[in-house]
Amino acid sequence: MTRSRLLLGLALAATLTFAQTQPEGEQPLTALPYTPSLDLASMDTTADACVDFYQYSCGGWKKHNPIPPDQASWSVYGKLADENQRFLWGILQQASNPDHERSANEQKIGDYFQACMDEPAIEKLGAAPLEPGLSEIAALKSKDDLAPYLGREHLAMRRAGMLFSFGSDQDYADSTQVIAFARAGGLGLPDRDYYTKTDPHSQQIRDQYLVHVQHMFELIGDPSGTAAGEAKTVMSIETDLATKTLTRVQRRDPYNLFHKMDRVQLKGLTPDFDWDQYLDAEGLAGVQTFNVTEPDFYREVDRLIASESLDDWKTYLRWHLVHAWAPYLSMNFQRENFDFYSGTLRGIKQMPPRWKQCVRMVNGELGEALGQVFVAKTFSADTKARTLKMTLQIETAMEDDLKNLPWMGPETRQQALAKLHSIVNKIGYPDKWRDYSSLQIVRGDFAGNVQRSAVFETKRQLAKIGKPVDRGEWGMTPPTVNAYYDSQMNDINFPAGVLQPPLFDPKMDDAPNYGDTGGTIGHELTHGFDDEGRKFDAQGNLRDWWTKDDAAQFEERVQCVRDQYAQYVVVDDIHINSKLTSGEDVADVGGLLLAYIAWQKETAGQDLHPIEGFTPEQRFFIGNAQWACSNDRPEEERLRALTDPHSPAKYRVNGLMSDMPQFQQAFHCKAGQPMVRDKMCRVW
Repeated sequence: MTRSRLLLGLALAATLTFAQTQPEGEQPLTALPYTPSLDLASMDTTADACVDFYQYSCGGWKKHNPIPPDQASWSVYGKLADENQRFLWGILQQASNPDHERSANEQKIGDYFQACMDEPAIEKLGAAPLEPGLSEIAALKSKDDLAPYLGREHLAMRRAGMLFSFGSDQDYADSTQVIAFARAGGLGLPDRDYYTKTDPHSQQIRDQYLVHVQHMFELIGDPSGTAAGEAKTVMSIETDLATKTLTRVQRRDPYNLFHKMDRVQLKGLTPDFDWDQYLDAEGLAGVQTFNVTEPDFYREVDRLIASESLDDWKTYLRWHLVHAWAPYLSMNFQRENFDFYSGTLRGIKQMPPRWKQCVRMVNGELGEALGQVFVAKTFSADTKARTLKMTLQIETAMEDDLKNLPWMGPETRQQALAKLHSIVNKIGYPDKWRDYSSLQIVRGDFAGNVQRSAVFETKRQLAKIGKPVDRGEWGMTPPTVNAYYDSQMNDINFPAGVLQPPLFDPKMDDAPNYGDTGGTIGHELTHGFDDEGRKFDAQGNLRDWWTKDDAAQFEERVQCVRDQYAQYVVVDDIHINSKLTSGEDVADVGGLLLAYIAWQKETAGQDLHPIEGFTPEQRFFIGNAQWACSNDRPEEERLRALTDPHSPAKYRVNGLMSDMPQFQQAFHCKAGQPMVRDKMCRVW
């Protein structure tokens, strides 16, 4: 249950795409550029702050920062992430030079990058990396062979997403232990709603998906007519799986995802699937305890195994194999993959340069090896100390809030304070770096590196089963421009990548820093007490520690937030699905208020004056708003309306400001103006 401040990249399977050439003039960065955390040029002071504070704070930024052709959206976070990538590009170029003295980690990240950038070698191979997998599928003699095949494939290529997802995670009932998790999966479209919605746009996407799947089959040599029929088979199986998959709103309730079983119960759930052979193939013959997140989905899997022919299953498996491998093959596969997943679904106009995707791959597969170099060059002890101080101040503000909430009773309050005091703060990078010594990276062998990295990570995850939780582990790499809260770990995590200007600016006064980074800290802290996080206790166990009356009071306040955000339009006639976004919306509102209280205490007694024409209070709120400056393509807005638990940037600013009297006082807003709600919502 990890909750992040924003979604930089959507979790679409196999959407990596490469450009064949490096755009002229692009160069890696040797130092990260400086942008202030409160940038006057980003503002549009012709707008009225009390009418549209987002336009007031971000209008200049939006005007001067059009969406690059290789992006679905462009934002302050995205731009900083792009600058980080350019900086990492320079690190990797140096590490890829075998003539320089290199550490073991530098050898791995450098040789992976070199192999990824070797386009002639990748083009020469064409579809060859697919051939062993296609041959293995062709050799399946009966449906009894499906289980051991899927076990081998899930181990060898975790990105494949074939039929279901299997891995490890903390036991919801005992967060000190890791158990096996069997999750839903098996879809080629981003969400189950793409298969089930009946509006014309959804039908159009399905039609375009059928064409894409057909083209992929043609690329591996199937005749056009055969490929068209195969695409319909894939769509039929995936649609049946989708109808038995929980919605994203349903998955927000962790109780819907906790169904602990032993091996006998698991086998009884799917009698036509041989779990013994599957687990043997994964090296998990002794595992006896499982959490099946969606039992109805697995019942549907079993029904489909019994009802669909072996040939249809081979068709389905071939599609997911080529789908998983497409980004790592020759340009014809990459282009077809890009055209649908990036072009059709997200509106991206141009494939990104090769270096950018190779940097992303190294960061994804060897992120802590690359992160060590990044941290050494960019992250100071002073930044870590200042961030920790701010975090502790905001936690103190949360403690004061919990002690004085008029609607919370003493029994629940005691449990809430215990949870708050148990939160672990992780700043910058892990205390212990990941060991990649057993992972073999071979210069010039891109496909091999992709597969060996997949096996390495899958085995690393599966090896956790039956062992105590490693509470020092991170879920993001140090260069990542994001932050998150983990309900089961009960920790908040701020990678070094997000603690840089313009998000955290050591050169700037406290007001914008507390507004921006402080707001992020408060946001992540509040996730521990949002409508999902509140269901976990101080140890990270799924347990109801609320009295009935306090839970009802909480839900009434959350419903106020849901009702407010449901009124906002994303694009066309699509409104925010506030049942999906309520956790992030609650965290935005509560987090900024906590940051404001902490900032006031930090600056109490100081003689603060206006700077650049803005009062300290105004600078606090402008600093907060400018983290969210962004431009988005309409296709991306539609996709995120279905899949993203975050509201659009405009409403993450205007929505929460309209709930804060402190903002209205700072800008002298009057009743009846859009930034002043008649019924203000507040949970924390």
